[in-house]
Amino acid sequence: MGLREDLDRFREVGERRREDLKEFIRYGDLGGSGPDSIRVRIKVVDLPEFAYDPRDRGGVGQGQDGTPDVGQPVGQPQPADDEDGDEDGDPGEDGADHEYYEMDPEEFAEELDEELGLDLEPKGKEVVEEVEGDFTELTRAGPNSTLDFERLFKQGLKRKLAMDFDEEFVREAMRVAGATPGEVFRWCREENVLVSRAWIEDQWDSIPDEERGRWESFEAMAERVERTTTLERIRREGLREVPFRREDERYRHPEVIEETEKNVVVVNIRDVSGSMREQKRELVERTFTPLDWYLTGKYDRAEFVYIAHDAEAWEVDREDFFGIRSGGGTRISAAYDLAAEILNERYPWTEWNRYVFAAGDSENSSNDTRDNVVPLMESIPANLHAYVETQPGGTAINATHAEEVERAFEDRGGVVVTYVSEPADVTDAIYDILSTEDQ
Repeated sequence: MGLREDLDRFREVGERRREDLKEFIRYGDLGGSGPDSIRVRIKVVDLPEFAYDPRDRGGVGQGQDGTPDVGQPVGQPQPADDEDGDEDGDPGEDGADHEYYEMDPEEFAEELDEELGLDLEPKGKEVVEEVEGDFTELTRAGPNSTLDFERLFKQGLKRKLAMDFDEEFVREAMRVAGATPGEVFRWCREENVLVSRAWIEDQWDSIPDEERGRWESFEAMAERVERTTTLERIRREGLREVPFRREDERYRHPEVIEETEKNVVVVNIRDVSGSMREQKRELVERTFTPLDWYLTGKYDRAEFVYIAHDAEAWEVDREDFFGIRSGGGTRISAAYDLAAEILNERYPWTEWNRYVFAAGDSENSSNDTRDNVVPLMESIPANLHAYVETQPGGTAINATHAEEVERAFEDRGGVVVTYVSEPADVTDAIYDILSTEDQ
């Protein structure tokens, strides 16, 4: 394999611009991203190139000022200044720069849909405006500029085809021996010739007397006289007139469309009690952060509420949410009490889509889940309630909250419980949550 083939192979590898999205969520650096920009590290591959020893740059014959004469000693070569490392060849202390691929939440949501096989359709809640759509509504009145002339013409043409008849054919029927206007009218109706009696009576006197009696009977006349259809006459003579009527007039108006804003509020609840050690906190962050990005990308307007709790609950900023830690006990219902209060005051159910996501190690004070948390979850209207148990190594003996919630809502929709014991479980948990809402 030659140098060119080597370069092509290295370049092909280098064009794999970033790490896999699942791997980024499970193991990547989430802290370098913000709420509106997700930074995914690029796998950088350096292409091979020739490198020259910088000490070889000096010497005789370089054509610069101070060039020694021929035969003059030049001394030992001196090492060049090291721009990238420390002096005297010590290893550098500065870390290498890494390239990142940046995506916005919309792109993140689209790629996560594709990666996990999801397609969550946001729900519109609040009506923000009524706009005019296509001109599909028809009314009986309106300005002339909106008259649906195509429809008017079609209605008139249908009437023309329905009412038209072969006048010469009917006049020949008037030449039947002994026929009267009434008999001609009845025979025409039997033959589906749509002529009026008034027209026959009006034309009766136009038939000369010497021509009456030309035919012995209507049947004899019909056998000898060819009857032409309306379409044949239109092709031959053209369309001279179309009978329009006012009742056929329709005026086009734009359809009124209500545009609804797709608003969402996400309440993130996290246990910060003494049992929530660093590894558990990291699993919460790895689960909740991509969910925030995803819902931000899906909805027109997304707001987030962060609630931390031990035995009590308080609202915190996002920056504090994942790092805060308390030494107290645990009472999960305190967080749901605060969540209900915030949602009722700021985010009415009629106007906002609501997601209530809670996470912790499933440890809770005695009977709090059954007596308080479950009733509170039932009383808070939401698109989805989710609880994420983060227990590295598996569920602890006294960690029963997730199981109790799962049992309480096993026959009802709108609630999902998922378990995360290591980073590899994170994307499965996210799928469980979002696929439940999608259904």
